[in-house]
Amino acid sequence: MPGYDLHSHSNRSDGTLRPAEVMVLATQCELAGVALTDHDTFDGLDEAAAAADDLGLEFVPGIEFSAEYDGASLHILGYWVDPDDAAIEAELLRLTATRFRRGEMIVEKLRDLGLDVSLDRVLELAGGEAIARPHIAEAMVEAGIVTDEKEAFDRYISDDGLAYVPKHALPPMEALRLIGEAGGVCVLAHPGMWRGSDTVPDELIEEMAAGGMVGLEVRHPDHDEETRAKYAAMAERLELVATAASDCHGERYGFRMGEERTDAETFAELKRRAGR
Repeated sequence: MPGYDLHSHSNRSDGTLRPAEVMVLATQCELAGVALTDHDTFDGLDEAAAAADDLGLEFVPGIEFSAEYDGASLHILGYWVDPDDAAIEAELLRLTATRFRRGEMIVEKLRDLGLDVSLDRVLELAGGEAIARPHIAEAMVEAGIVTDEKEAFDRYISDDGLAYVPKHALPPMEALRLIGEAGGVCVLAHPGMWRGSDTVPDELIEEMAAGGMVGLEVRHPDHDEETRAKYAAMAERLELVATAASDCHGERYGFRMGEERTDAETFAELKRRAGR
């Protein structure tokens, strides 16, 4: 089944491939279409759109917007958002401005714990783009502090880790409002991965659905069958579009583009609700 992968990342945030290379990978996986949804940035969309057009691939411009609920990160996928919307631009500038300092503070906390993590190396791994926690995790693996990035997150930099530093992020309902007013539609990303392995509270999803959210990312590589069944039933009950996506980060997490695919009928419904 060709299908659509509606969640992927490039090196404009915490992926390892350039935006155009993400599109090539999608074509190699025989997808009909793909969304680029980098964290809190639209920087890769023009490059990705041009590459997708050359490859005959349907491209969905997207973003994974940072929000926060009850002290923990929560990610909202926005599709077909106007990148020139003034309110969105202002919020993304705030997120970018605080992200570098947050990266510095996480490294400082790690060093205070006696761990030899180099901020210069973290910056190199970020490639001149915004620092994200996977860049810090990668530096920790290189330095031999942890065996893999999962251990770095689990022990040190997850939302309840020893070196966690909170970041500027909007409440979910405010993020929904911003994206909606900028012409986009929202899908809640990986609701089974809140606070690491907890699930997003049902009452929050219900509130977001009532507030205009159109979809729920039901099938994700890190959702087990029980979690998928739970959210498929919730999507049906709340009349949300039940999407599927790989959350591909290139080499990071194993080139899993197309591992989960939204079928053509479901994608058509998402487009219909977006007025596309």
